[in-house]
Amino acid sequence: MIWLTRLNRVALVLNSDMIEHIEVTPDTVITLSNGQIWRVRESAEEVIDRIVAFRRRIYGPDAAPHELREESGHDEPEAAVSQAS
Repeated sequence: MIWLTRLNRVALVLNSDMIEHIEVTPDTVITLSNGQIWRVRESAEEVIDRIVAFRRRIYGPDAAPHELREESGHDEPEAAVSQAS
C-alpha cells in the first residue's frame, strides 16, 4: 500500500499490486487492473519510488530486484530456456 495525493489534494492509499500501468500526461494517470483510473499529483517516478520502498519494507532492504517486481506467474525468459535444457 502506498500513500498518494489526488489532484484535489485528498490523500489516497493505493494497493500498488493492482497497478496495471502508469501514464505520464500533464497529470500522472494510474490505471488499475480492475479498470479504475486515478489521477495523482505525484510524478510517475515518485509513484515507482514509493512502490519500491513499500516492497523493500515487505521483502527487506537486501531484496534482490526480481523480488521487488510484481509476481506475474509467468516464467522469466532465462528460466524458460534453462528449464528446456
